[in-house]
Amino acid sequence: MSQLNDSAVLSRGARVAVLAAAFLGLVFDGVELGLMPVASLSVCKSLMGADEAATEGGKWFAYFTAALMLGAAFGGSLLGNLGDRIGRTRAMGVSILFYSLFAGVGAFVTSVEQMLLLRFAVGVGVGGVWPNGVALVAECWPNASRPTVSGVMGAGINVGILALSLLGSYKPITPDSWRWIFAMAAIPAILGVVVLFALPESPKWLASRGVAKTPPPPMSALFRKHLLGRTLIGIMLASIPLVGAWAGSKWMIPWADQVATSTPGYKSRVQFWWAIGATIGSFLGAPFAAIVGRRLSYFLISLGATALTLAMFKLTAPLAPSFLGIVFAQGLVATLFFGWLPLFLPELFPTYIRATGAGIAMNTGRFVTAGGVLAAGALFSWFDHDYSAIGAACAFIYALGMILAFWTPRTGDEAL
Repeated sequence: MSQLNDSAVLSRGARVAVLAAAFLGLVFDGVELGLMPVASLSVCKSLMGADEAATEGGKWFAYFTAALMLGAAFGGSLLGNLGDRIGRTRAMGVSILFYSLFAGVGAFVTSVEQMLLLRFAVGVGVGGVWPNGVALVAECWPNASRPTVSGVMGAGINVGILALSLLGSYKPITPDSWRWIFAMAAIPAILGVVVLFALPESPKWLASRGVAKTPPPPMSALFRKHLLGRTLIGIMLASIPLVGAWAGSKWMIPWADQVATSTPGYKSRVQFWWAIGATIGSFLGAPFAAIVGRRLSYFLISLGATALTLAMFKLTAPLAPSFLGIVFAQGLVATLFFGWLPLFLPELFPTYIRATGAGIAMNTGRFVTAGGVLAAGALFSWFDHDYSAIGAACAFIYALGMILAFWTPRTGDEAL
């Protein structure tokens, strides 16, 4: 890893390298996040048998998702704090290696319980990339560039989901052929090694360590009086889109898998159209917030996500002519949040604890998400295994954002 003195400023080439590495780290994050929605039912049929998977598949989809979210919550908090202690690039490299290697082991599982443990371990790495990558890029790029750069970062995860969907359409993931996709998920380990040993560190982080000469900050600092309010609002702002996405809108994919049983590639087409919308939305989220304002943009995104998620589950259905169009629109609007968050969360916290703060905010949201997914999985039986009913009920999670928007701090004029 390159060492810079306290007054050093990264060259444009170094800044581009930082952005590219963090973006790719999030792209492969997206592959991991999109993997089980398209593979879960096939994995269950292979490991449990088709008859048991028909009744238990929805429950195990919820379990796999909750395990990933719990792992991401732990990883984002612990590895985010590690980034404030040992550097953004080192912590991000460790995170990428973590999710790549454990994803690859998934190709060899012989039971759903083994897969469940591995999804938790993958989640640890997935959670660690986001706070360190976002903090690193925010600190390496000038304030004037941050809306565009934050948009690029926001789009990274959904580019990964889009790439996975294209791959799944070309080579369908079926009960007889699914292990290959987990083996391929180990490839990003190469990126992890490059990040760990060759990527420049944030000059702002190096300066804060060199000038302050203080011990690395503990996570408890975020819950002291002067930062407590911002920490809590950050957690709530991140929780709503995460819970809405994973406890609610992601049910569209196993729903499509259930309905289109004679068309194995249809579920990947559904995720493909959602991911196209999501890639556009997550890129536009930061510029939209910069133009409209942090509060109003969060309110409008919450309103649109609520309406379109309800429409997706109640006004259409898989294989209907209108379904893919509404899936695209829902993906675009609901993921504006994920461009908004990389712009806003770094503004909430000072440099010395920025990665920890962003990690706690984003990943405490994942703790909440894991609980929401498990609750939705329990409700799945209560709704008589009706994917559209559970998805529509969970759509109202987004509506909470319309209320929370009014408590969002005004940060747009603050330099990092």
